[in-house]
Amino acid sequence: MSKRISAKHKIDRRMGENIWGRAKSPVNTRQYGPGEHGQRRKGKLSDFGIQLRAKQKLKGYYGSITEKQFNRYYKEAAGKKGDTGEHLIGILERRLDAVVYRAKFVPTVFAARQFVSHGHVLVNGKRANVPSYMVKEGDVIEVREKSRQMPMVLEAGQSPERDVPEYITVEGTKATFMRVPTLDEVPYPVQMEPNLVVEFYSR
Repeated sequence: MSKRISAKHKIDRRMGENIWGRAKSPVNTRQYGPGEHGQRRKGKLSDFGIQLRAKQKLKGYYGSITEKQFNRYYKEAAGKKGDTGEHLIGILERRLDAVVYRAKFVPTVFAARQFVSHGHVLVNGKRANVPSYMVKEGDVIEVREKSRQMPMVLEAGQSPERDVPEYITVEGTKATFMRVPTLDEVPYPVQMEPNLVVEFYSR
């Protein structure tokens, strides 16, 4: 398992952006990087630096995705006809933990990974415990009956912090993945630049 869960707020501060749009993000009060050198003036980034930053931001947004896994998603996206960046976003949004987060079953992407891993989720009536499972159009994702009264689930469902996107329909603790979204449809709190991610891997 990635160690990123224990240092998730460092991602926000390193990027200088509240990438999940959370009220508790330290970026809201400290808009400089973590560590003793965080307040130093930042130099101008090279093209490579800009592309790397875009890749780290997109990968970091989805929580505990490893570099190897993310690289595999890029290669899968590049192998399809059309816009590679759009395909990459579509693949990331099809991850089961991403759908669980989008459906507001849990409050964070990190909680979504743990929630799925612990067996609290069903896909088309069958238990699924792999966060990277690829959801297909029309799949029904629901919280197991025994898990529906968990405080985390109740809190997330009532949170006004974010809305469920149009490509997922939700009824209580049951969601249907309607279609693979385009970049414009994904409710990122900050601007994501998959075109720069494509440039990074194409070097």
